[in-house]
Amino acid sequence: MMMHVLCFSVFLAAAMQGTLAVEYSVTNNALSTPGGVRFRDAIGDEYAKQTLDSATQFIWGVFQQNAPADRKDIQKINLFVEDRVVPNGVVAYTSKDEIHVIAKYVNDYGGDVKTEITGVLYHEMVHVWQWNGNGQAPSGLIEGIADYVRLKANYAPSHWKKAGEGQKWDQGYDVTARFLDYCNTLKSGFVAQLNKQMRTGYSDQFFVQLLGKTVDQLWQDYKAKYGNIP
Repeated sequence: MMMHVLCFSVFLAAAMQGTLAVEYSVTNNALSTPGGVRFRDAIGDEYAKQTLDSATQFIWGVFQQNAPADRKDIQKINLFVEDRVVPNGVVAYTSKDEIHVIAKYVNDYGGDVKTEITGVLYHEMVHVWQWNGNGQAPSGLIEGIADYVRLKANYAPSHWKKAGEGQKWDQGYDVTARFLDYCNTLKSGFVAQLNKQMRTGYSDQFFVQLLGKTVDQLWQDYKAKYGNIP
Protein backbone atom coordinates (compact mmCIF):
# COMPACT_ATOMS: atom_id res chain seq x y z
CA MET A 1 0.00 0.00 0.00
CA MET A 2 2.83 2.38 0.95
CA MET A 3 4.54 1.65 -2.38
CA HIS A 4 1.38 2.57 -4.28
CA VAL A 5 1.07 5.81 -2.32
CA LEU A 6 4.73 6.63 -2.98
CA CYS A 7 4.43 5.91 -6.70
CA PHE A 8 1.30 8.04 -6.92
CA SER A 9 3.04 10.88 -5.09
CA VAL A 10 5.98 10.76 -7.50
CA PHE A 11 3.59 10.69 -10.46
CA LEU A 12 1.59 13.62 -9.07
CA ALA A 13 4.75 15.67 -8.49
CA ALA A 14 5.92 14.98 -12.03
CA ALA A 15 2.52 15.88 -13.44
CA MET A 16 2.46 19.13 -11.47
CA GLN A 17 5.96 19.98 -12.66
CA GLY A 18 4.82 19.37 -16.22
CA THR A 19 1.97 21.82 -15.83
CA LEU A 20 4.46 24.45 -14.66
CA ALA A 21 6.72 24.07 -17.69
CA VAL A 22 7.02 27.10 -19.94
CA GLU A 23 6.41 26.67 -23.67
CA TYR A 24 8.46 28.55 -26.25
CA SER A 25 7.81 29.37 -29.88
CA VAL A 26 10.00 31.00 -32.53
CA THR A 27 8.60 32.67 -35.63
CA ASN A 28 10.93 34.09 -38.25
CA ASN A 29 8.95 36.74 -40.13
CA ALA A 30 12.03 38.06 -41.91
CA LEU A 31 13.11 35.18 -44.14
CA SER A 32 12.91 37.46 -47.18
CA THR A 33 15.71 39.59 -45.69
CA PRO A 34 19.45 38.88 -45.17
CA GLY A 35 18.99 39.21 -41.41
CA GLY A 36 16.20 36.66 -41.31
CA VAL A 37 18.24 34.22 -43.37
CA ARG A 38 21.29 34.76 -41.15
CA PHE A 39 19.18 34.09 -38.06
CA ARG A 40 17.93 30.85 -39.61
CA ASP A 41 21.38 29.67 -40.66
CA ALA A 42 23.58 30.90 -37.78
CA ILE A 43 21.16 30.50 -34.88
CA GLY A 44 18.06 28.54 -35.86
CA ASP A 45 14.71 28.02 -34.21
CA GLU A 46 15.71 25.06 -32.04
CA TYR A 47 18.78 26.76 -30.58
CA ALA A 48 16.72 29.89 -29.96
CA LYS A 49 14.11 27.89 -28.04
CA GLN A 50 16.81 26.13 -26.02
CA THR A 51 18.31 29.53 -25.22
CA LEU A 52 14.97 30.92 -24.08
CA ASP A 53 14.54 27.96 -21.74
CA SER A 54 18.11 28.17 -20.43
CA ALA A 55 17.66 31.90 -19.86
CA THR A 56 14.43 31.33 -17.95
CA GLN A 57 16.08 28.81 -15.62
CA PHE A 58 19.09 31.09 -15.13
CA ILE A 59 16.92 34.14 -14.40
CA TRP A 60 14.84 32.23 -11.83
CA GLY A 61 18.12 31.29 -10.17
CA VAL A 62 19.51 34.84 -10.12
CA PHE A 63 16.20 36.19 -8.80
CA GLN A 64 15.96 33.30 -6.29
CA GLN A 65 12.47 32.58 -7.55
CA ASN A 66 12.40 28.96 -6.46
CA ALA A 67 8.63 28.62 -6.21
CA PRO A 68 5.99 29.36 -8.88
CA ALA A 69 4.35 31.85 -6.51
CA ASP A 70 7.52 33.96 -6.68
CA ARG A 71 7.26 34.40 -10.45
CA LYS A 72 4.93 35.85 -13.03
CA ASP A 73 2.24 33.46 -14.23
CA ILE A 74 3.44 32.95 -17.81
CA GLN A 75 2.96 29.67 -19.65
CA LYS A 76 4.22 30.56 -23.11
CA ILE A 77 6.83 32.94 -24.48
CA ASN A 78 6.92 33.86 -28.16
CA LEU A 79 10.00 35.01 -30.05
CA PHE A 80 9.63 36.83 -33.35
CA VAL A 81 12.35 37.82 -35.81
CA GLU A 82 11.08 40.98 -37.47
CA ASP A 83 11.82 42.97 -40.59
CA ARG A 84 10.82 46.24 -39.02
CA VAL A 85 12.02 49.84 -39.04
CA VAL A 86 12.88 50.83 -35.45
CA PRO A 87 14.70 53.74 -33.81
CA ASN A 88 18.45 53.64 -34.35
CA GLY A 89 20.18 51.40 -31.86
CA VAL A 90 17.19 49.20 -31.05
CA VAL A 91 18.32 45.57 -31.22
CA ALA A 92 15.26 43.89 -29.75
CA TYR A 93 12.31 44.69 -27.52
CA THR A 94 9.90 42.85 -25.26
CA SER A 95 6.19 43.27 -24.72
CA LYS A 96 4.72 41.07 -21.98
CA ASP A 97 5.35 37.51 -23.18
CA GLU A 98 6.64 38.46 -26.64
CA ILE A 99 10.26 39.08 -27.62
CA HIS A 100 11.01 40.77 -30.95
CA VAL A 101 14.48 40.63 -32.50
CA ILE A 102 15.26 43.04 -35.33
CA ALA A 103 16.55 41.22 -38.42
CA LYS A 104 18.65 44.17 -39.59
CA TYR A 105 20.74 43.97 -36.43
CA VAL A 106 21.28 40.25 -36.94
CA ASN A 107 22.50 40.96 -40.47
CA ASP A 108 24.68 43.94 -39.58
CA TYR A 109 26.42 42.45 -36.54
CA GLY A 110 30.09 42.01 -37.39
CA GLY A 111 31.18 39.48 -34.78
CA ASP A 112 29.98 36.12 -33.50
CA VAL A 113 26.29 36.65 -34.11
CA LYS A 114 25.19 33.46 -32.33
CA THR A 115 26.84 34.49 -29.07
CA GLU A 116 25.59 38.07 -29.43
CA ILE A 117 21.98 37.07 -30.01
CA THR A 118 22.20 34.60 -27.13
CA GLY A 119 23.13 37.53 -24.89
CA VAL A 120 20.35 39.65 -26.36
CA LEU A 121 17.84 36.89 -25.63
CA TYR A 122 19.01 36.62 -22.02
CA HIS A 123 18.53 40.38 -21.65
CA GLU A 124 15.06 40.32 -23.19
CA MET A 125 13.98 37.30 -21.16
CA VAL A 126 14.72 39.26 -18.00
CA HIS A 127 12.11 41.77 -19.12
CA VAL A 128 9.61 38.93 -19.37
CA TRP A 129 10.25 37.75 -15.79
CA GLN A 130 11.41 40.75 -13.77
CA TRP A 131 9.19 42.94 -11.60
CA ASN A 132 9.16 46.60 -12.57
CA GLY A 133 7.68 48.27 -9.51
CA ASN A 134 4.27 48.47 -11.20
CA GLY A 135 5.83 50.84 -13.73
CA GLN A 136 7.34 53.10 -11.05
CA ALA A 137 10.97 51.93 -11.27
CA PRO A 138 13.45 54.01 -13.30
CA SER A 139 13.80 52.63 -16.83
CA GLY A 140 17.57 52.72 -16.38
CA LEU A 141 17.30 50.35 -13.43
CA ILE A 142 15.02 47.98 -15.37
CA GLU A 143 17.50 47.85 -18.25
CA GLY A 144 20.41 47.61 -15.84
CA ILE A 145 18.94 44.56 -14.12
CA ALA A 146 18.47 42.91 -17.52
CA ASP A 147 22.10 43.56 -18.41
CA TYR A 148 23.20 42.46 -14.93
CA VAL A 149 21.71 39.03 -15.62
CA ARG A 150 23.40 38.98 -19.03
CA LEU A 151 26.68 39.86 -17.30
CA LYS A 152 26.32 37.06 -14.75
CA ALA A 153 25.54 34.62 -17.57
CA ASN A 154 28.90 35.55 -19.17
CA TYR A 155 27.34 37.07 -22.29
CA ALA A 156 28.61 40.63 -21.81
CA PRO A 157 30.10 41.85 -25.13
CA SER A 158 33.52 43.47 -25.28
CA HIS A 159 32.13 46.91 -26.17
CA TRP A 160 30.34 47.30 -22.83
CA LYS A 161 31.42 50.00 -20.39
CA LYS A 162 33.99 48.81 -17.87
CA ALA A 163 33.48 48.73 -14.11
CA GLY A 164 33.49 52.26 -12.69
CA GLU A 165 32.50 53.99 -15.92
CA GLY A 166 29.33 56.02 -16.32
CA GLN A 167 27.73 59.27 -15.23
CA LYS A 168 24.90 58.15 -12.93
CA TRP A 169 23.69 54.98 -11.25
CA ASP A 170 20.49 54.68 -13.29
CA GLN A 171 22.12 55.46 -16.63
CA GLY A 172 20.95 52.02 -17.66
CA TYR A 173 22.21 48.95 -19.49
CA ASP A 174 25.91 48.15 -18.97
CA VAL A 175 26.62 51.12 -16.65
CA THR A 176 23.86 50.18 -14.21
CA ALA A 177 24.63 46.47 -14.60
CA ARG A 178 28.21 47.06 -13.39
CA PHE A 179 26.91 49.15 -10.48
CA LEU A 180 24.43 46.45 -9.47
CA ASP A 181 27.21 43.89 -9.65
CA TYR A 182 29.15 46.03 -7.16
CA CYS A 183 26.08 46.29 -4.90
CA ASN A 184 25.67 42.54 -5.02
CA THR A 185 29.23 42.13 -3.69
CA LEU A 186 28.17 44.15 -0.63
CA LYS A 187 25.30 41.78 0.06
CA SER A 188 24.94 38.46 -1.71
CA GLY A 189 21.50 38.16 -3.28
CA PHE A 190 20.98 41.93 -3.33
CA VAL A 191 19.64 42.00 -6.89
CA ALA A 192 17.24 39.16 -6.12
CA GLN A 193 15.94 40.98 -3.05
CA LEU A 194 15.67 44.27 -4.94
CA ASN A 195 13.66 42.58 -7.69
CA LYS A 196 11.40 40.96 -5.09
CA GLN A 197 10.67 44.33 -3.47
CA MET A 198 9.82 45.76 -6.88
CA ARG A 199 6.89 43.36 -7.23
CA THR A 200 4.40 45.92 -5.94
CA GLY A 201 6.16 49.29 -6.23
CA TYR A 202 9.46 51.09 -6.19
CA SER A 203 11.41 53.47 -3.96
CA ASP A 204 15.07 54.51 -3.85
CA GLN A 205 14.76 53.64 -0.16
CA PHE A 206 15.01 49.97 -1.15
CA PHE A 207 18.77 50.53 -1.39
CA VAL A 208 18.85 51.92 2.15
CA GLN A 209 16.76 49.04 3.48
CA LEU A 210 18.96 46.42 1.82
CA LEU A 211 22.43 47.99 2.01
CA GLY A 212 22.21 50.68 4.69
CA LYS A 213 23.16 53.55 2.37
CA THR A 214 21.33 55.75 -0.10
CA VAL A 215 21.74 54.84 -3.75
CA ASP A 216 23.63 58.11 -4.30
CA GLN A 217 26.08 57.22 -1.51
CA LEU A 218 26.53 53.76 -2.99
CA TRP A 219 27.20 55.28 -6.41
CA GLN A 220 29.82 57.60 -4.91
CA ASP A 221 31.48 54.64 -3.17
CA TYR A 222 31.40 52.66 -6.40
CA LYS A 223 32.96 55.49 -8.42
CA ALA A 224 35.62 56.05 -5.75
CA LYS A 225 36.55 52.38 -5.79
CA TYR A 226 37.37 52.59 -9.49
CA GLY A 227 39.00 56.02 -9.42
CA ASN A 228 35.90 57.98 -10.51
CA ILE A 229 36.25 56.96 -14.14
CA PRO A 230 33.99 59.22 -16.27
